[in-house]
Amino acid sequence: MTSRTKIGDLQHAAGQSLIIGFDGTEISPQVSSLLACVQPAGVILFARNIVSPQQTYELLQACKRLIKVPPFLCVDMEGGLVDRLKKAIAPAPSPAAVFATSDRKLFRRHGIIIGEECRAVGFNIDFAPVSDLAFPASRTVMSSRAVSSNPRQTILYVREFLKGLTAAGVRGCGKHFPGLGEGNLDSHTHLPVIQKSWKKLWTEDLLPYRTLRREYPIVMVSHAAYPAVTGDNAPASLSRKWITDVLRKKIGFRGIIASDDLEMGGALSAGSIDQVAVEHVRAGGNLGLVCHKEEFVMSSYEALIQEAERNRKFAARLTESANHVTTFKKRHSEIFKRVTAPTVGRMESISRRMWEFSEQVRLQTLGRPESA
Repeated sequence: MTSRTKIGDLQHAAGQSLIIGFDGTEISPQVSSLLACVQPAGVILFARNIVSPQQTYELLQACKRLIKVPPFLCVDMEGGLVDRLKKAIAPAPSPAAVFATSDRKLFRRHGIIIGEECRAVGFNIDFAPVSDLAFPASRTVMSSRAVSSNPRQTILYVREFLKGLTAAGVRGCGKHFPGLGEGNLDSHTHLPVIQKSWKKLWTEDLLPYRTLRREYPIVMVSHAAYPAVTGDNAPASLSRKWITDVLRKKIGFRGIIASDDLEMGGALSAGSIDQVAVEHVRAGGNLGLVCHKEEFVMSSYEALIQEAERNRKFAARLTESANHVTTFKKRHSEIFKRVTAPTVGRMESISRRMWEFSEQVRLQTLGRPESA
């Protein structure tokens, strides 16, 4: 694999296997060079990148101009604890608060209004909703991000939220497969080791993924270990057993499989950023998220290429992954249509609708007992 064509193909495939984050509220010369070199499948913004609707829109447009293939423009917008736009537009209620209304119309409205916020400033992917079950073990970690310990009740909320996002022109994501509901450690800093049997995981935590396998555009895989299933403490995000054997083959999911941020402690417990980027793809993943350090982005990109150059089997896997991403982008081409710059009037209208929605949620849950 030494020809220019092959090397170029591998570079393209490596880039299309990464979603990258960076610091700053505008594109620095270093980030500009990084995007031009890596040509990633997409970018993800966090609160550190977001000041105002207009600034966010301009930042995303600047990213688009540097990336040749239409990029995923991603954000984590769940509402409540995970709300990257709350200071720029308006705070959104948490999933648990909306679920407590028991009103499926409000479940969908939650997705619509969050989707409208995202779309108005240029995002096309929202890494939400959380599909983890709200078991007591994870309450201090997940808090109001998870809605119910009952998988069927979780499915009701998740399904409607996804429909709401789609109606607003945004694609959502189920996370964190195969489930963090029994995890009592935060995978941002530690590796949760979840001692749960396959039978219980299949009937509880995995039920949303089984039921909604044709409705999730993207599934994000967690950095938690499930030794009763895999026989080791490897994070699910690096596990062929979980990604290929269970999610792809047994459940039959056909969309995009993404990792949680590979810079998180739960992933790096298994190796260097280079190693985990390669192992996520080798296990069957399509998109590795590298969300913070620019040097980690470049290192991951180069590691994918180098492994593909010396390992023909991995080169085929990397190419297959990139082709899967390309096919997905073509199938969902409508999300890449240009969005006009947000006007003051439009953003005031969206902010007002979010406030009205939040008030409706608050009033409908007054005096109700807390949901399970």
